[in-house]
Amino acid sequence: MLKYIVSLFIILIVGVGIFLLKIYSDIRFEAYKIINYSPKLTTQIFDRNGKLVANIFDKENRIYVKYKDIPPRVIESLVAIEDTLFFEHSGINPEAIFRAAIKDIKAMKFVEGASTLTQQLVKDTLLTRNKTIMRKIKEAMLAIRVDAVLTKEQIIERYLNQVYFGHGYYGIKTASEGYFHKNLSELSLKEIAMLVGLPKAPSAYNPAKHYDLSTARANMVLNRLYTLGWIDKKKYEKALASKPVVYDDTLSQNKAPYVVDEVVKKISKKYKDYKTGGYKIYLSIDLQLQHLAKKALKFGYEQILKRSKKETDSTLNGAMVVMDNHTGKVYALVGGVDYKKSKYDRAIQSKRQPGSSIKPFIYQLALNTGYNEATLIPDISRVYKDEKKDKDWTPRNYENNFEGMITLEDALVHSRNLATINLVNALGLENVYKSLNFLGFKGVPYDLSIALGSFGISPYEFAGKYTLFSNYGKMAKPLLITKIVNRYGDEELFKPILKVVNDPKQAFLMVDILKNVVLRGTGRNARIKGLETAGKTGTTNNFVDAWFCGFSPDIEVVTWYGNDNNTPMAKRETGGRAAAPAFKYFMSRYLELHPETRRKFPIPKGVGKFTKGNRTYYFTDISKPPKQNSNADQTNKLIF
Repeated sequence: MLKYIVSLFIILIVGVGIFLLKIYSDIRFEAYKIINYSPKLTTQIFDRNGKLVANIFDKENRIYVKYKDIPPRVIESLVAIEDTLFFEHSGINPEAIFRAAIKDIKAMKFVEGASTLTQQLVKDTLLTRNKTIMRKIKEAMLAIRVDAVLTKEQIIERYLNQVYFGHGYYGIKTASEGYFHKNLSELSLKEIAMLVGLPKAPSAYNPAKHYDLSTARANMVLNRLYTLGWIDKKKYEKALASKPVVYDDTLSQNKAPYVVDEVVKKISKKYKDYKTGGYKIYLSIDLQLQHLAKKALKFGYEQILKRSKKETDSTLNGAMVVMDNHTGKVYALVGGVDYKKSKYDRAIQSKRQPGSSIKPFIYQLALNTGYNEATLIPDISRVYKDEKKDKDWTPRNYENNFEGMITLEDALVHSRNLATINLVNALGLENVYKSLNFLGFKGVPYDLSIALGSFGISPYEFAGKYTLFSNYGKMAKPLLITKIVNRYGDEELFKPILKVVNDPKQAFLMVDILKNVVLRGTGRNARIKGLETAGKTGTTNNFVDAWFCGFSPDIEVVTWYGNDNNTPMAKRETGGRAAAPAFKYFMSRYLELHPETRRKFPIPKGVGKFTKGNRTYYFTDISKPPKQNSNADQTNKLIF
């Protein structure tokens, strides 16, 4: 009889062994998902000062932290509450399993799991949460395999990056920054206890939703640390009494949605895993200036509504782009007055007619071909035959008058349409057309309406073009992304792209004229005490578009307002009235934030002064002053 019992026992043992081997052969390769751990990671976008702009992720918001950057107290607290013998066992704790099995048998159901940290990692990464014997067997076998291949430190690192901490946060670093707005190294003992207590029941212990339950669980962690002798009584009591501040944040943390949309558009083709690759994207954007630009745009918008006696207007909108003159780095980009109401980015996607704000590019050509600031040009009316439409075209000035012969400076300062059209005729339509094409303008018409900006361009692109003046002849391409770092630390750098298209001294002549646009011309509403500014207004037919493209010695601000459906705004909503005040709002407050900014435009070498009548003008060896004669009322002086 004994022989049969022994044989049966051996068969049973062999059968169990074969059964376990079969299970192991089926699952052994699954362990490599933990061994070669490569989770979905959140891509983070930062401004130029390292402030978080937004998180981009696919389902799991996870910011990775390496073991060496995890404070020892975090590891101690985790081990104390979850697996005290973690550094001693081999993936499973037989004593704990036996103890739990006895309790489960007595209760006739699963009441205690006895899972080690390694088993929890296996369960969270590879298995379901169903409490079945088969799952527990797989869990134990995989835990042993993982523990045999990885070090304890590697297991801890994977665990703290993998598990869910509630509120959409995966990984302890994500939870630390989300709940407490702190790096792991900055956490208090109570905050650490709150975090390590979360994985047991992330929803129930979520401190943003259930603060009392979370602190009660944290106190259990603290008590365990104290019982084990890992903290003294003073630290224990201090931690018990503390009440950390918890933030109930949205996951994306998107502080500049128009900017983020454009960044995603720029990177998505090359970095197809941008939602899961854990990239760190650094921008030229300054969140403080981004916020200021948003307020400035809203200010101008509300002033337009106030004048039109409307509280709201579903079609009126605007855009603002703020750039560094010298590098093209974009400090702020606002594509509309309210992103929640409209995600359409008018700063980049919208192509609007620039109107008179195109004129400086035409006048710069005149200066470069020998005209000076005092050269006289005719501000007189003419009738042009439009062969395409078989009718006459009779352009006019905004004031419905004409002044005869006026200086080139006055023509631009007061934005005289007739003088500009006559200037285009004098320079030659083909020359003006080629010049604008050389500067990168697209869709420019080959007719005299070129003088009035009758083609489309986005504020973002236009800001880059205006650096021809603000950067003294070096045109800067707008730069939004400065660096992308992948999860392995490899960097892709993006440097400013500059194109020399003009001589600095010639560009300065235009800067001087545009200064006078602000001082005594159509841009008077942009004047700022204690700061030299220059710029040009732009208004299209029937007040459909209103622009102000302005700059100081260091930064440039391009502002646009108009109706999304291209219908006219209220009468007299010109660039000077609608857009220039928003520029002033921004720049005056920028001056308060950055008092170190340069206040005056520098004068390049090779620029001189001459007087004519009671006016003083600048000249160069290209834009020479008028010839003197015995009765001349002018003097010339070269400035170096």
